[in-house]
Order: sequence, then structure tokens, then C-alpha cells
Amino acid sequence: MNESRNYSSVVMFVLLGLTDDKELQLILFPIFLGIYLVTIFWNLSLILLIRMDSHLHTPMYFFLSFLSFIDICYSSSTSPRMLSDFFKDERTISFIACATQYFVGCWMALSECCLLAAMAYDRYVAIGNPLQYTTIMAPGLCQKMVAGALGSGFLNSLLQTIPCFNLYYCKSNVIQHFFCNLPQIIALSCSSPFITQIILFLEALFIGFGSLVFILLSYGFITASILKISSIKGSAKAFNTCASHLTVVSLFYGTALSSVHPNKQDKALSVFYAIIIPMLNPLIYSLRNKEIKEALRRLMKRMWHLPQ
Repeated sequence: MNESRNYSSVVMFVLLGLTDDKELQLILFPIFLGIYLVTIFWNLSLILLIRMDSHLHTPMYFFLSFLSFIDICYSSSTSPRMLSDFFKDERTISFIACATQYFVGCWMALSECCLLAAMAYDRYVAIGNPLQYTTIMAPGLCQKMVAGALGSGFLNSLLQTIPCFNLYYCKSNVIQHFFCNLPQIIALSCSSPFITQIILFLEALFIGFGSLVFILLSYGFITASILKISSIKGSAKAFNTCASHLTVVSLFYGTALSSVHPNKQDKALSVFYAIIIPMLNPLIYSLRNKEIKEALRRLMKRMWHLPQ
């Protein structure tokens, strides 16, 4: 009991960052700054385009706009701090700031798990039950699904953050990472992290693995529905509506599963899932999407007062 009250004996953490090589830092800074600016620009542009074009007021794009919102928040929880640390000799972060950074990043990651599952269900209904699609995927249900994704992410992130940052920290305060990452933080604790690790395991099981199983089941039903379509053109069109979502799911869960056991490549994986993926998601959905391209053309015509 005394340990939990004295956890504030460590009031600051030190982030080691990506590298101590000054020359490499000068190369990496403009690269990561460019990635962050592209992430904000593309995701924000996609949100505004979906809001402004009535043709995109469908469940799929409603979910996509919130995926972009999550990606902006997720990237912003780590990138600005990482970029500022490139020019600092002492990369310290306060105990509260570290807890806040982890909480926001975890909230967004868990919410994305749930949102990707909701998007898989949307694709299943669109392909498996097209005649009742608008009835089933009514605006009220879509709003509840998004609220549920964000709400469950918030609560489960809180359940992770509170036990972790209530551990007793008295060892080294150096975090072997460029952001507050839980495995490295727990390793600094002097008290037993058993309860925290049990909570992490259960949440990974129910939120992470549970949402993945739901997505796989949805695509199992989607595949069965596509196989029933006699027209090759119709089958290709049905599969094409799922291609972007499948790519995003593969990237998200592929890197998440690869980083389960921290190793020497952990920083590289963290860069990919915390910084690169939020930039790639809107590009994946935009580059091969005819509806988004058409919406962009309509917007440009309105801006330049061209005939429709």
C-alpha cells in the first residue's frame, strides 16, 4: 500500500528517441515532419470532402470520416512530441504528460479496432443484403456504432492507464522509446505489474483479438455472398468495395501482431503503426475510389464555377 502512494518518486521520464546520431536526426526530421503534415492534410481533407458532398453521405463514408478523425488524433499523440525531441539534448516528459500521451494513443488504437469491425459489418450488409442495406444501416445505428467504438476505446484505455501509472516507480526513469510505450514503462516499475498485465491481456483478448475475429467472420460471410453472384463483373465490383478496408485491416493488425513481443525492431514497428499507417489509410481509400475522385471533381468545379 505504501508503494502505491509513493509512485510519484519518479516525476519525470526520459525518452531516448529514435536515434542519438545528430546527422541522422537532420535527415529524419524533415521526413517525419512531411509525413505528419501529409497525415493531417489528407485525413482532414477527406473529412471535409465527405461532409461537403451529399453523394458521400452513406454509412461507409460516415465510418471513413471517423477513421480519419481517429488517425489525426493517433498521429498527433506521438508525432509532435517526437519531432520536438529531435532538437533536445534532454528529452524529458513529466509523469502526467506521459500518462496522457499513452492514454490518448491507446484510446485511438482501441477505438480503431472497434471501428474497423463496424466497417466490416457495413460491407457485409452492403454485399450480403443489398436490398435492405439502407434500412439496416440507418443513420441512428451508424451513430451508435461510432459512439460505441469511441466509448469502448475510452473506457478500456482508462482501465489500462490507471493501473499502469499507479505502479511504484523507483528504478531508472529512462524509456527505451520515442514515446510512452507501456511495455517499456512497466519494466521500470519496482512493484509487481501482475494486475496490470492481466488487464492488458484481457483487453487485448476481447478488444484486439475479438474485433479481429469479428472482421474475419464478416469477410467469411462476404466471401460466401460474392461466390453466389453469377456475374464475374458483379463479383469483381463487390470485392472491389472491400479491397481498401481489407488493406487497412491487414496493415493495422499485421503490425500490431508483429509488435506483441518487444525486440530490436520494436521502434521501427512503432514508427510504422503510430506514424506511417495514419498517413496511408486516407491514401488507400482515396487513390482507387471512384466516388471520392468524382466528389473531388465536383468540388473543384464548384470552386472554379465550372459547368457540372
